[in-house]
Amino acid sequence: MKIYFESYGCTLQKSESSLYLNKLLNDKNNQVVDKPEDADLSLIGTCVVIKHTEDRMVKRISTLSKASSNVKVLGCLATVNGNTIESENVQIMKPREFRSFYEGDLDGIEIKSDIYDGIPINQGCTGSCNFCISHIARGRLLSRGIDKIVNQVKMELDRNIKEIRISSLDTAAYGKDIGTDLSELVNQISSINRDFYLRVGMLEPRNTYDILEKLVTSYRHENVFKFLHLPVQSADNSVLEAMNREYTIEEVKEVWKRFINTFPEMSIATDIILGYYNDSREGFEKTLKFLEEYRPDIINVTRFSPRPYTKDYNKIPLNSNLLKEWSNEIIELHREQMENKLDRYIGREEQILITENGKNATMVGRDINYRPVVVKGSYEKYSKITCKIVSHGSNYLIGE
Repeated sequence: MKIYFESYGCTLQKSESSLYLNKLLNDKNNQVVDKPEDADLSLIGTCVVIKHTEDRMVKRISTLSKASSNVKVLGCLATVNGNTIESENVQIMKPREFRSFYEGDLDGIEIKSDIYDGIPINQGCTGSCNFCISHIARGRLLSRGIDKIVNQVKMELDRNIKEIRISSLDTAAYGKDIGTDLSELVNQISSINRDFYLRVGMLEPRNTYDILEKLVTSYRHENVFKFLHLPVQSADNSVLEAMNREYTIEEVKEVWKRFINTFPEMSIATDIILGYYNDSREGFEKTLKFLEEYRPDIINVTRFSPRPYTKDYNKIPLNSNLLKEWSNEIIELHREQMENKLDRYIGREEQILITENGKNATMVGRDINYRPVVVKGSYEKYSKITCKIVSHGSNYLIGE
């Protein structure tokens, strides 16, 4: 069978979809092709986090269904609104099959393709944010066993993959349903006596706060990237309460400070939602002040997008012109901060792990803080090189 493959959305969704593809490729008669017109089956991994994204997914599925005789839809769109897109040649992955990923169907899959995005460690989450459709799409927390994940890490290492990525809606929730936690998983992976680096995916503040000291200790392992993706969403407690985020901004600050005090140069990414229905200029100022003080390396800004099946579906976002102004304020602040932050690296020597091809005959590597470094030339993927930082872009370093 000839298979065409596309995947969109978060790292978790991409890792699930790519593993499912590799499962199909365990049949030696199956192969990946470059065009849907040449395929017996087109696989598409989908996302529905905001309405604009869902609309794009629906449009793309329609296009694929005209080019390919058989389309299978994976991911959040399939579990939330799959019945609206299912047709004669469009199949959806049913919720039961989706849940089975975490009940053994992802275990033992031999990785046979370069299309591979990491290891999903748990399905669902422990939260119930009023704006979020993802926890509705994915359901209650369901964690994979540590031994199953470690075995998959070893399979990656056997294929000379040296950037190990674990992902989830909330990696900090890992294990709460099976009597363990993320710190133990990180410890078990880090204890594998091989040459690699581990990147931990997004962690929600509530669950991170609960295991803070143990997790900081786990991050001390030399092969753990000093990278934290901690979505704040707002620095106004009244907004966080309306969102049902289950933490306060003071708890976020405690987590942030604990990591930065231990790893002063680590990279931290965060997410901000603008235009939540009870937000205000005063609330936005609190968020802006937080960003000024804590200086994240990456800020993902999205506008509040009411989603069906959520408690916030009938809530009205703030004026879009106002949100454009707020967004521009964050962008300008972040540009200035990164200019100052990255200037400090010029002249340093950094060891980096080459992870991907860049543009215009360059390669991209990552330092221990997961900061991207662009270097000219051709290097073997996952090789380690030492370079001198000579310049930087808006959010990356340039080395020689």
